[in-house]
Amino acid sequence: MNIIVCIKQVADPEAPPSSFKIDTVANKVVPLADIPPVLDPYSEYAVEAALRLKDAHSGMVTAISLGAGLLREVIKKPLAMGADEIVLLEDEAFAGGDSWSTAYALAAAIRKISNYDLILCGRQSADWDAGQVGSGIAEFLGLPIITLARQIDISDGRARVVRVTADGYEVMETTLPAVITVSNEIGEPRYPTIRGILASKKREPTVWKPVDIGLEPSQVGAAGRRCRLVRLFQPAREGSCQMIEGETPEETAIKLAEGLKQAKLL
Repeated sequence: MNIIVCIKQVADPEAPPSSFKIDTVANKVVPLADIPPVLDPYSEYAVEAALRLKDAHSGMVTAISLGAGLLREVIKKPLAMGADEIVLLEDEAFAGGDSWSTAYALAAAIRKISNYDLILCGRQSADWDAGQVGSGIAEFLGLPIITLARQIDISDGRARVVRVTADGYEVMETTLPAVITVSNEIGEPRYPTIRGILASKKREPTVWKPVDIGLEPSQVGAAGRRCRLVRLFQPAREGSCQMIEGETPEETAIKLAEGLKQAKLL
C-alpha cells in the first residue's frame, strides 16, 4: 500500500519559554537564532505509524511538507527513519499560512501525487496546536477521516482504528483511501539508523512551487489565509501566597475554610 504522511518543521518545543520572543506589532514569533528547528514530534508519530504499516503490508511511504527555508537535515529525517520519498512544497509563497491555506496546498499536492491508499498526519503540530490540517485535507479531497488514532490495522481495503477519547478509546472502521491523524499513544517513533542517515544524505527531495500543484501564490500561505490573527502574546504568569495563621490547628482550618469561601473556591 502507498501511504502519504504529512510532516512539519517547527521551533524546538523543548526550548525554554524565555527563549521565545514575540513581535507584537507584526503578530509573529521572532525566529530563535540559537535554537535550531526540529521535526514536529507529532509528525514523527505519524511517520512511525506509516512505517509500521509499510512493514506489515509493504508498499511506499512518501513524506510531504510545506514551508519556506526548510532545513534539509531536519525535514529529511523521515527518509532516515525508513520513508521512501519526500516532497517539499517550498517557496516564500507558502510561508505564513493558516490551517486552511496549508491544508488547501497539501491537498493539491496530494491530488497531484494521486497514487495513495492512506494519508497520515500528526494529531496537531507542536507550535500552533490547532489540529485542523488533517481534517482540512480530508474535506478538500472528499475523503473520510478518523482522528486521534492510537492503533491502525489495514485489511481488505479497510482501516480499523482505535482512537483516543476523553474517557478511554473507541474503535472505528473506514474504507480506503482515507485520512487518519495519529496520536502519541501510537508508540515511540523509531530511531534513524546509521545506514538510514547516510542514505538520506544522498537523496534529494522533490520540490514543488505553487504553479507545480496548479495553484496561484494568492491561494497559499499568508495570502490565502482565512483566519485573521488578532493578537499574539506571551501570557503573564503571576502568583501570590497568603499565610493563614491561628492559635490552634482548628482555628487555622476555620480561617482557611472562610478564606476559600470568600474566594468562591468552596
